[in-house]
Amino acid sequence: MKPQIRPATPADAAAISQVIIRSLRQSNAQDYSPDIIAQVEKSFSIESVRALLSQRQVFVATIENRVVATASLDRDVVRSVFVDPTHQGRGLGRQLMATIESIATEAKIEVLRVPSSITAEAFYFKLGFRKVRDEFHGAERTLIMERRLPALRPS
Repeated sequence: MKPQIRPATPADAAAISQVIIRSLRQSNAQDYSPDIIAQVEKSFSIESVRALLSQRQVFVATIENRVVATASLDRDVVRSVFVDPTHQGRGLGRQLMATIESIATEAKIEVLRVPSSITAEAFYFKLGFRKVRDEFHGAERTLIMERRLPALRPS
């Protein structure tokens, strides 16, 4: 079945939280210690996700009305791009990023930034992002990556 990309609603908060936590535990756990995974998980409780919905433009990818991936845009920063591990490698992350880039381009954002996990670096690199620097939050290493967006052509 073809995935649908749509804006997230408060009713999606529990499903978004589950997708993120599953992805952290299965995919990101290959690159980060259990302590770091547990710390990051706290930022994605159902309540935290519900709060993020009012602060960012959050999108979900659904298959048969089930949330299987999410991504958000916070001004010029891409945040919280996660795909359920059972659906990774099928282009859902790319589709969500295309949606976010389209919105950013329409908003005349010139440079899109993303704080990437080590796990996602190759994904963003394939999309044209380049590493600018490392940031450390305690023992957690995050890669700050950027991509210049094409200017929207006047019609």
